[in-house]
Amino acid sequence: MSRIGRLPINIPNGVNVTIDESLVSVSGAKGKLSQSILQGIKIIQENDVLRVNRDNESKLCRSNHGLMRTLVNNMVTGVTEGFNKKLEINGVGYKVSQQGSSLKFNLGYSHDIIYNLPQGIEAQLEQNTITISGIDKQQVGQVASEIRKLRKPEPYKGKGIRYQGEYVIRKSGKSGKEK
Repeated sequence: MSRIGRLPINIPNGVNVTIDESLVSVSGAKGKLSQSILQGIKIIQENDVLRVNRDNESKLCRSNHGLMRTLVNNMVTGVTEGFNKKLEINGVGYKVSQQGSSLKFNLGYSHDIIYNLPQGIEAQLEQNTITISGIDKQQVGQVASEIRKLRKPEPYKGKGIRYQGEYVIRKSGKSGKEK
């Protein structure tokens, strides 16, 4: 039995879960999310607890068991608390500004980069920190990854966009001396 898949999912107050034959929908204070149910998986609602069960012991069902439980748990967490990722911008002259639902980056290229935020994602700016937030964990992580990809941190001076708390391994310069 899957260690993750067998754990129950507690449904907090104010969250409504609807289970159809092939779709599970979760709605709460922050919004509504839905996910198709994977093959060989059944979701059972008992009062304020959701349980994820599998039909058989095939390799596909076993791998989908823990995945489905985690997806539903992330949906419940997303509609109640939401998710966020923080990015730091390091470098002389590197700037970001918000223009409506898009971000304008000045990252040392010959042109400014305009990144349009998808629907359901919000960005907050504080000096050199960008906070990406939303209710869908996968979408928040994808947007943060795409923004980081605009200018990855380089190993010599550490300039670029990085996740908050990310450690960048630094290299010494041409002389080969350690700093």
